[in-house]
Amino acid sequence: MIRLSVIIPIYNEEQRLPNTLKKVSEYLEKQSYEYEIIAVNDGSGDRTGNILKESVSTVPSLRIVEIRHRGKGSAVKQGMLEAKGEILLFTDADNSTSIDQVEKMFPWLSQGYGVVIGSRDVEGAVLKPPQSWFRNLVTGEGFKFLRKILVGLWDIEDSQCGFKAFSREAAKKVFPRSRIEQFAFDPEVLYLARKFGYKIKEIPVVWANNVHSKVNTRSTVQMGFDLFLMRIRVWLGAYKTL
Repeated sequence: MIRLSVIIPIYNEEQRLPNTLKKVSEYLEKQSYEYEIIAVNDGSGDRTGNILKESVSTVPSLRIVEIRHRGKGSAVKQGMLEAKGEILLFTDADNSTSIDQVEKMFPWLSQGYGVVIGSRDVEGAVLKPPQSWFRNLVTGEGFKFLRKILVGLWDIEDSQCGFKAFSREAAKKVFPRSRIEQFAFDPEVLYLARKFGYKIKEIPVVWANNVHSKVNTRSTVQMGFDLFLMRIRVWLGAYKTL
């Protein structure tokens, strides 16, 4: 049985992808448990697809999933649906959170938590370097405030860190019902997890701040719009426990 599935959503990452695959693979090869790496190519228009094909021979247990470009949420969802592991982790293609930090998550999952999320906003988290005040205000604290008002999850400080692990049961219950296809998918899957009764644990991580992040002003506006749509779906009863 595969213990860990690592899902990497990828869009136009020809520059950073080789190093990320190398780092993830080198770490996992040293572990005693079985694993798989699922690279979901979200319709990239650069050399990402070619790099993935070339990596099959050098990265053990690599599986490639190709989808048309819809957004990070769509890519993560597809990877989660295809994963075979007991624990399903998704992590960013820029390797902002090192794969070795998954070890912090295993104890909580074994204690009955259905979801364990990496956080940049709880005690013990390390940001290298810290985010700029503007980005923290707009995409950090600003989005957090809007998310809490519209969606809830008041006890969760950082819903957007791209390093989250799900038990197989939780993932297979939550992701088939997720609808948001872009960057605001995180609050939706956390909302669904809690709605289905899964405990969520937020843990501090070491996070390498990427100055070339794809989350820009336009993305932030879209994220806010998606939260409003999600609020409407909640009012309409679209997220029903089945």
